[in-house]
Amino acid sequence: MNSLDYEPTKLDVDDARQKTREVSSRLLEMIEVKGKVTEPGPRIAPCDDEPDAKDLYVTRHPWSIYDLSEEEVTQGMANLRKGLPEHGWKILRDGKSHSKAQDPEILAENKKEKFAANFTALKKTASGDTMIKVTVVSACYRAPEGTDLDSEY
Repeated sequence: MNSLDYEPTKLDVDDARQKTREVSSRLLEMIEVKGKVTEPGPRIAPCDDEPDAKDLYVTRHPWSIYDLSEEEVTQGMANLRKGLPEHGWKILRDGKSHSKAQDPEILAENKKEKFAANFTALKKTASGDTMIKVTVVSACYRAPEGTDLDSEY
């Protein structure tokens, strides 16, 4: 048995990436602001909660919506505060980030879908861009037997 409080679902890496893309797409729809969205897709990483289990992994999907006005960033965060609970997400934290800028930040979890998401409203970045930065992380998955996770990162 593992130290996790759940049994990881056995899932092919490509299927896990696709599931993460779908969760990210639904979150983007909840934000309800039109901007440009960064392209990189989900990647996999070791399951930090169970570092000795070589067949366990998580998906991480960092992305952002940029080319937004400060008002759009504020509206997007407000839309999340309303939309997340309506779609099965529990807001665990809604406040200021621990960064020097103390940007507005929301941390949410969806236990049914086994995902967590972090949203940060960046109103004044070093480049002058305003954006909503998002990181979606899955619960741990178990890779099918024979999967070489080292080649999947």
